[in-house]
Amino acid sequence: MLIALVVLPFAAALVSWFIPSNAARRGLLVCVALAELCLALSCWLVQPEEMGSGILCLDAMGRLVLTLTCTLFFAASVYAVGYLKGEKRGRRKDFQQGLHFTNAPEATFIGCLLLFLAAAVLSACTRHFGLLWVGIETTTIVSAPLIYFHRHRRSLEATWKYLLICSVGIAFALIGNLLLDVSMQTQGHMATGMSVDALSLDAAEHLHPAWFKAAFVFLLVGYGTKMGVAPMHTWLPDAHSEAPSLVSALLSGALLNCAFLGVFRAYEVAVAAGMADFASTLLMAFGFLSMLVAALFIMNLGDYKRMLAYSSVEHMGILLIALGVGLEAARGGVLHMMGHSLVKAALFFLAGNILARYHTKSSHDVTGMARVLPVTSALWMAGIIAITGSPPFILFLSEFSVLQGLLHAGKLPAAVFFLFLLGVIFVGMLTPSLRMCRGKPPHGVLPVGKEDLLMVLPSVCLLLLALALGLCMPGWLDDALSLAITDQGLTGVPYE
Repeated sequence: MLIALVVLPFAAALVSWFIPSNAARRGLLVCVALAELCLALSCWLVQPEEMGSGILCLDAMGRLVLTLTCTLFFAASVYAVGYLKGEKRGRRKDFQQGLHFTNAPEATFIGCLLLFLAAAVLSACTRHFGLLWVGIETTTIVSAPLIYFHRHRRSLEATWKYLLICSVGIAFALIGNLLLDVSMQTQGHMATGMSVDALSLDAAEHLHPAWFKAAFVFLLVGYGTKMGVAPMHTWLPDAHSEAPSLVSALLSGALLNCAFLGVFRAYEVAVAAGMADFASTLLMAFGFLSMLVAALFIMNLGDYKRMLAYSSVEHMGILLIALGVGLEAARGGVLHMMGHSLVKAALFFLAGNILARYHTKSSHDVTGMARVLPVTSALWMAGIIAITGSPPFILFLSEFSVLQGLLHAGKLPAAVFFLFLLGVIFVGMLTPSLRMCRGKPPHGVLPVGKEDLLMVLPSVCLLLLALALGLCMPGWLDDALSLAITDQGLTGVPYE
């Protein structure tokens, strides 16, 4: 089953380049996305067998990331059908230059989307540091053409920045892998492999503390760069702003989770090695720095897509804080990862609808959205309320769990600072969003007769799911969240 999860989208990507019809190619994209989602859901019913001496395996955390990735990709594939039809009709222009521009071939776009899915699934289905690195590096390579879809100078600049910064980050992660191996050999003990299980079993007795700390720093900086953690976040606002909205949704909702999984795996080994205090200090430092940077940039930011990008920087910071605090905050962090993926993907889909109608990314030039795009407007406000951690959405529960963890750990100043940053970001995101929905539409922007169902339905489903999980958490999912932490022995670490 694990082989099928990886091979199916990879094979479909190769096939897509030889399909002459764009309509058939879009159909293939949706069918493969649906098949991957069904396979991911079946993993909850039947535990897949390990393959390659445990190189390919699916634990509780990986299963959550896999299910999230496949869910978001299916939503993005449905959205892509309406989006690509709009692109074909020539609705998208370079409005700053006043010129039409040429998009990338649809075969390349859909092929890279499917390759991205294969790489993300591979990252979720392994506990081997080497294979995890390969999966995350592959996502960098195949997502670059997606960012450059519009083939404009700004998208070219964003693509090169993405490639350069993320390549440096992934190189740091590779050095971290090498240092992990060195940390085993310096104690006169050869590791049985580079899997998390092999390192964790041998860690307490054989890991060299100095070499392991160096390895953890490199892994955190490397995968943290791909997560968009400050101060390595600079690629993220440009890439999210210039990429097609469905690509931004996948980058923010799926790609960042894969990078977080790399940090999570490294922290597992740190806990087993008895170095949780060292690791948690770094995690919380980078986490609060990310929240602070996001809060500073979100205030008075005039680009609504960049606003969503900096919101991702904030939420990646919250994930690091939750992981570093331990206790119930770690479980809340896993819940937060789910909530952020669902809501942020929905918001990027909606941002694409707004851009297609208003032809601008400036929140100051978008007014009267309630009249022009009434459904999108209502969903946009619901998404903004959800992403800022307001009840009754799932992110309120996760952020409250992180706050409880900070308080139970005796970190009152950190808890107060955490609340302050959340408040600043709430105001910074809600103010421009209200201005966008209210007032009169700009001259020449008329209400649409009927909004495209394919470009609205994915956001509706994702936001309803985020609302439903906030109101009533299913017992099986609650157990899965706890299992994702207890399986790795993170509960109660480091502040017992």
